[in-house]
Amino acid sequence: MNFIWSVQALLFFVFYLTIFVLSAWALVDCLRRPAGAFTAAGKRTKQFWTWVLVAAAVVAFISVPIPGFPSFGLSFLALGSAAAAIVYLVDVRPAVGPYSGRRGGGSRGGW
Repeated sequence: MNFIWSVQALLFFVFYLTIFVLSAWALVDCLRRPAGAFTAAGKRTKQFWTWVLVAAAVVAFISVPIPGFPSFGLSFLALGSAAAAIVYLVDVRPAVGPYSGRRGGGSRGGW
């Protein structure tokens, strides 16, 4: 049983760490975009998305379980962090990309 609990704890750690990395990636990408690109693309403002993604990254960071310490009980909020990051990366980022003034539409590899 102890082995199963160890594997489960490792999987939860990897899951929540992935959510944190996803949120941090979305935040860094948002900060690198010009403010005018958001309004030109018909999306909410850069300030709005920055604050949403800052909150998502903070909640995701707090939700990462530390081995050997009790959880703060905020782990379910990490799902909201994941949702915010995914909405930004899937909807806002592609729409803002062409207005970002970068070569290749604002994405690497021509995607």
